[in-house]
Amino acid sequence: MSSSEEVSWINWFCGLRGNEYFCEVDEDYIQDKFNLTGLSEMVPHYKRALDMILDLEPDDEGDEGQGQNDLVEQAAEMLYGLIHARYILTNRGIAMMLEKYQNSEFGTCIRVFCENQLMMPIGLSDQPGESMVKLYCPKCQDVYVPKSSRYHHIDGAYFGTSFPHMLFMVHPEYRPKPSASSFVPRLYGFKIHPLAYQLQVEASVHWKAEQLIKTRVPSTTIQETRKRA
Repeated sequence: MSSSEEVSWINWFCGLRGNEYFCEVDEDYIQDKFNLTGLSEMVPHYKRALDMILDLEPDDEGDEGQGQNDLVEQAAEMLYGLIHARYILTNRGIAMMLEKYQNSEFGTCIRVFCENQLMMPIGLSDQPGESMVKLYCPKCQDVYVPKSSRYHHIDGAYFGTSFPHMLFMVHPEYRPKPSASSFVPRLYGFKIHPLAYQLQVEASVHWKAEQLIKTRVPSTTIQETRKRA
């Protein structure tokens, strides 16, 4: 970003296509070293990545190639994501994500009986690089892959495993009642017994075994006839 632009790195990053799930972390939060404890060991080029996020000029301005700058940019995105996962567990972060949740910015549940229940992002792991972001439905309490592929590149660790649950702990009034309805398989109007499929599998195996025996008997008889001849 050139110095003539007034848009901060954080504002630019959150405005990128595919980054709509992110909220803008307050710079005061990022400048507090306590909030960044342990991240320097997880993120390469930590110092330069942090300077980039805060729009600070790096201390070591060397003649580095584009490849090095790309690495720092990737590190900045990773660092911001890990900071973001911590920030959205704070009161300010929860308030910002709650607003996005109420505006349906995370989409609705695809499950029919959830009746378009609003969802929110969640990670299946707090360690980066293990899984991409998923969407959590508080009504059926299950997770789904985002519909749009634009979100499939976002690391789930940038939202963490605790965010939705923390939000509903702070604001229990927004937690919907669990879905009371579920799909019931029927055949000609009758409910299918849970053991019906198992019995069908066993019957099919038994039938195939019988057919195999029947097909082997004629071939054996023919071979015996040839030997006698």
